[in-house]
Amino acid sequence: MKKLIFLFLCLFLLDSNVNASVHAYVVMDASSGRVLMSSNMNEKNLIASTTKIMTALVALENAPLDLVIEAGEEVNSVYGSMLYLDVGEELTLKDLLYGLIYQSGNDAAMVIASNVMPYDKFIDEMNRKAVSIGMKNTVFENPHGLDDDTKNYSTAYDMALLMRYATNNDTFMEITGQTKYTVDSNIERHIWYNKNKLLTLYRYATSGKIGYTTSSKHVFVSSAKKGEEELVIATIKDTDRFNTHKNLYEETFDKYDKYMILNRYTFSLKEDYYKDYHLYIKNDFEVMLSEDEKDKIRLEIKLKKLDKVSDNEQVGYVYVYVKDELVHKEEIYAISKESKLKKIKNWLFFWK
Repeated sequence: MKKLIFLFLCLFLLDSNVNASVHAYVVMDASSGRVLMSSNMNEKNLIASTTKIMTALVALENAPLDLVIEAGEEVNSVYGSMLYLDVGEELTLKDLLYGLIYQSGNDAAMVIASNVMPYDKFIDEMNRKAVSIGMKNTVFENPHGLDDDTKNYSTAYDMALLMRYATNNDTFMEITGQTKYTVDSNIERHIWYNKNKLLTLYRYATSGKIGYTTSSKHVFVSSAKKGEEELVIATIKDTDRFNTHKNLYEETFDKYDKYMILNRYTFSLKEDYYKDYHLYIKNDFEVMLSEDEKDKIRLEIKLKKLDKVSDNEQVGYVYVYVKDELVHKEEIYAISKESKLKKIKNWLFFWK
């Protein structure tokens, strides 16, 4: 009994400390996108240099890492955290990305955004990508996060979505998960150290980006992975960001475990209307659940009654609820049993 009281007190004090130090935050299950803990998660705020997560992703998805870029006059248009690149200095995109993330180089952001594609198009692409990820309350006006003339707004929820998306980019995770980088340009040697102290403070930390301006205050977005479980956290206006993230990770990993709810190989659904068809899903679905939630999973099937069905046509959805919370929607497809049998026979013949 004493142990239970002690545990309760620890969790209460932790939650109180988190609420006291941070204005807005989200703890998200990276696998499912489910929000496990939050406060003021949809409130719009300035996001400072966490902007550079999107800058890096747009660059990675639109140019090769070995692209050699020459710094131009754009390096003189920004201030603050800098790599202090010289006009005419040459580095590869990969090198610039390390400087962008580690030193939070505003000049690196301008060089990348001005050379991967035309500058205005790069900003447009940042916003297009935000929409595609589901960041409904985000606007990017620059690639660096300075907020004197142009401003970047987002929410803790949207930034968690961005970090969740970023965890699927192996190059981004490799770059952001290290602590030191050395490179020789055509002018000088640079040595950069990652300002994300969580990487050394918390052993399960895998990535992250800090940000700060006088207006935004401290903003921090990070990820951590423990075994097969992966979380992302976004905090805004946090006076103790590294300890906040560490404490939230420890609490969440202790409280939640990952469960497979839908398995594409074992999913089975019998429906009289589609009795001549095999109904299937294309993806697995896993979600982190607390002990008291694991028995409160509810599946709801909704099918369209189509008069004519082509093989592999989408015919409905399976909705996954935790209690009354919708946590996932998966498409259901149909293939005629005859076509399915032919596929199986062809597969067996191939491996015979």
